[in-house]
Amino acid sequence: MADPHLDGLGERARRGDPDALDELIELAAERGDTAELRRFADEGSATARDCLAELAVERGDLAELRRMADEGDSTARDCLAELTGG
Repeated sequence: MADPHLDGLGERARRGDPDALDELIELAAERGDTAELRRFADEGSATARDCLAELAVERGDLAELRRMADEGDSTARDCLAELTGG
């Protein structure tokens, strides 16, 4: 079943509303929706990248942090170094 609120947020975000995008990112982070966060990050959202790194840390997902660090994400690189002692 579609969620009219999410649909409305998505439409607003596509039109360039940064508040709607931030809310979508926050909701994705709360759900632990890494695919959605990756999509936003791939579209250039630094907020989504930070949320994705934070979620990876919470889950102990070193592979995700490595993937992000390999793509040049300094936050992921710092988190990975902290978790691995390197």
